[in-house]
Amino acid sequence: MKTIGRGLILLLVVGLALADAQPDYAREQRLKEQIVDAILDGDPVDLEADGHSFLGIYTEADEPRGAVLILHGRGFHPDWADVVNPLRVGLAEQGWNTLSIQLPVLRKEAKYYDYVPIFGHAVPRIRAALDFLREQGIDRIVLIAHSCGAHMAMQYVRELGEAGFDAYVGIGMGATDYRQPMLESFPLERMKKPILDLYGSDDYPAVHRLAALRQQQMKDWAHPNYSQRKLQDANHYFTDHGDLLLEAIADWLDRLYPPS
Repeated sequence: MKTIGRGLILLLVVGLALADAQPDYAREQRLKEQIVDAILDGDPVDLEADGHSFLGIYTEADEPRGAVLILHGRGFHPDWADVVNPLRVGLAEQGWNTLSIQLPVLRKEAKYYDYVPIFGHAVPRIRAALDFLREQGIDRIVLIAHSCGAHMAMQYVRELGEAGFDAYVGIGMGATDYRQPMLESFPLERMKKPILDLYGSDDYPAVHRLAALRQQQMKDWAHPNYSQRKLQDANHYFTDHGDLLLEAIADWLDRLYPPS
């Protein structure tokens, strides 16, 4: 009898869970209640996808060059102090309208394999957020995703391709949990638009391993506009290094879309 590989078994288990897996909408509501009154920059907006409303925070630049859509990491929210707030506020000051959104979350102790079945719930939210930005008259949109948000962004690419955004920034891509390797590789070979791949020098070992693999793959695939950077002294969450992260992304955007 043939032995079924561990990865295939896990894929089958996750596949069976897909139909029933649901985000923790009650926790999302609690997160919203905790942060809305404390928002100092930008305005809360209610967006809708799959019959559920979810929070977004929209911040306008004085003379916008385009917009960025920001996706937070696992279990966080659209004004998370690490990564999200520095980018959504700082990039607005750099001339980009910013929209950060609430992604699907689960209970606090949930791990990577718990989250895999709800990645698909992020797809209509990302699409709704992109539609919202286009409705504001924005015709240049950059998608920025951190950690679990990157997993969800890549699910969007699997299902819908690169429709709706013009460039992609992945931060700390490939983060999972101990003895929970990624079940499906990122579909970067399908992407032709500019990609910036960022991670910290003190990031998780799995992120480092996969970053080296991605760099070689993108070289083999001769991607026309792929760039990877390791930011010194930064951990996975860029704790106390939000300015460093902002500078790296702003510099890349300036080279990609020079200010007029």
